[in-house]
Amino acid sequence: MTLPDIILLLAAIPAAMATVNLVLLQAPHGAVPAGAKLSILIPARDEEHNIRACVESALMQSGVELEVIVMDDDSRDATPAIVREIAARDPRLRLEQAPPLPEDWAGKVHACARLAERATGTHLLFLDADVRLEPGAAAAMLGHAARTRCAMVSGVPRQVIGTLGEALTVPIINLLLAGYLPAMGRAFTRLPAMAAGCGQLQLVDRAAYTRIGGHESLKSSLHDGLKLARALRRAGERTELVQGANFAHCRMYEGFSASWNGFLKNAGEGMATPIGLPIWTTLLTGGFVAPFLLLPESALAAALALGLRAAITWQAREPWWTIPLLPFAILVALAIQWTALARAVRGTRTDWKGRAYGSV
Repeated sequence: MTLPDIILLLAAIPAAMATVNLVLLQAPHGAVPAGAKLSILIPARDEEHNIRACVESALMQSGVELEVIVMDDDSRDATPAIVREIAARDPRLRLEQAPPLPEDWAGKVHACARLAERATGTHLLFLDADVRLEPGAAAAMLGHAARTRCAMVSGVPRQVIGTLGEALTVPIINLLLAGYLPAMGRAFTRLPAMAAGCGQLQLVDRAAYTRIGGHESLKSSLHDGLKLARALRRAGERTELVQGANFAHCRMYEGFSASWNGFLKNAGEGMATPIGLPIWTTLLTGGFVAPFLLLPESALAAALALGLRAAITWQAREPWWTIPLLPFAILVALAIQWTALARAVRGTRTDWKGRAYGSV
């Protein structure tokens, strides 16, 4: 087998898998079950630029009884004041203060655990503070969970990309999910290793969540969406990833530096392992970088790579101008992962929002 043949194979595998996955991926839908109550739970630390829009989008949800709880996690800005102002006008919203962070917990996971303790709903919708729900999103996710008998329904919001630095980092999320995860987290796969979840937007059945020990079962994780889905599947529960781009949007990071540091913080729970990363480097470089280095011999592989990226861009409603950046985005993603692995080997701690975490 020649080198162009190998490159074509490495490009064809994710293209074929993504074709199937994008067909299988569903938009959430279903009737809200009688007696259901939804608790929308928002952990917030230094989110004064995000919290108002996030909370107001949550309070706009209709078709389901709801409460909205914001856990202020020792913010050093106006986050709690903004929440108090909105709560004074809407009794469905309340502000809680997170207790001091225990040494062996990650900050967001700890805030989520304390939010769940204070919630009164039959279902919990964990929402990052930079996410904005579209009207009807909460009822659609709750109805989908009831219709499919899933203990967890999660989706990747439409990622708002405003700078070149974000375009070189953020789109890799959907590329990896569509191109390398068989069935893209659909419930019928059942295996914990084939679970998928996005911590930005995840709805869980409270009873199932309690049975697995909630966020305490993953208290040191910086990758809560994936870890919670896997924990539920290990307990025999069904989990599903749904199409989230039409139901929520999010600007995850602003600029290259924030994007780099944001992805770096949890890379150790993904690709950045001594065994896994060389394999991922071969797959991603061979399928998405090498085709453009060996043109015209690898023109078909390059076309498959760009076609895959275009299909995901359309489904995820990401900006079209990010498509030609594909090989550069792959190189940046791998640089982040290799940096994370090197830091883990050296025992370098990760800093995020003023907190330092050990290598995970």
